[in-house]
Amino acid sequence: MTTERDRLPLAEDLRVFLAVVNKQSFAAAATELGQSPAYVSKRIQILEESLNTRLLHRSTRGVRLTEDGERAQRWALQILDTFDQFMGDVSDSRSEVRGNVHICSSFGFGRCHVAPAVAELAERYPQLNLRLDLFDRVVDLVAEGIDLEILVGDDIPEQHIGKKLTQHQRILCASPRYLATHGEPVSPDALTQHQCLVLKERDNPFGIWSLTGEGQEQRVRVKGVLSSNSGEVVLQWALKHHGIILRSEWDVRPYIDRGELVQVLPQFSQPASVWAVYPTRLADSAKLRVCVEFLHQRFSQLLQ
Repeated sequence: MTTERDRLPLAEDLRVFLAVVNKQSFAAAATELGQSPAYVSKRIQILEESLNTRLLHRSTRGVRLTEDGERAQRWALQILDTFDQFMGDVSDSRSEVRGNVHICSSFGFGRCHVAPAVAELAERYPQLNLRLDLFDRVVDLVAEGIDLEILVGDDIPEQHIGKKLTQHQRILCASPRYLATHGEPVSPDALTQHQCLVLKERDNPFGIWSLTGEGQEQRVRVKGVLSSNSGEVVLQWALKHHGIILRSEWDVRPYIDRGELVQVLPQFSQPASVWAVYPTRLADSAKLRVCVEFLHQRFSQLLQ
């Protein structure tokens, strides 16, 4: 008797499926895998029967994913990454760490935090050639040939794999002089009556602050006469008493400790964890794996 457990997809079937997706051809996938096209076709058929759905549209021009196929691709990447990490941990196998790694991040966070970490990474692994590019836009990792993105925020592209490097948050701050002059807001809605120093980053909605606290999430449309695409600029404006900012706790904590800034509405914050995002499974790349492991250790210590 066939049980649900017997019908679970096999790791080999998922590997064959990803090879077909990457090559967009059964024949090319067969060549890459060192198998016959008939073997590839059979494994895809078994996988579709196991999942009781069609994963690929086939035509004379090649193959493309169905809607269920897109979901299967995301799960296959995660499942095989986890499976291979398990096998690697158990067998303690490691490949040689050398070669080029192209890393990217946002301007402010990249300059202040990623750049020093990448320099330390280069010292730890001298056989790695590391390139760091900083952008203020959304990056297409595959199209632009980037191996690893260090991303602040929890909006991870579904087609990629993400590993959380550390839990983090943005907090509201203003100078004591500003608060003495304008008063301190008592709720997120009260921010609309204040000068808010708005930062425009990547594709984040301009002038809308999403705050979490007291068991709920609130979206507040803030305004002010000053705005910038530079986190350093809005921080300097806040220090000069021009308004309230929503900034990374890493960036403002020293100023709070020295009394130059005061945290506003401390019961509210904006989740902004730091993620490593990559299009290739870590188990397939020793150089990428050591980069992610190093950065995970490095960023987890930032607020300690």
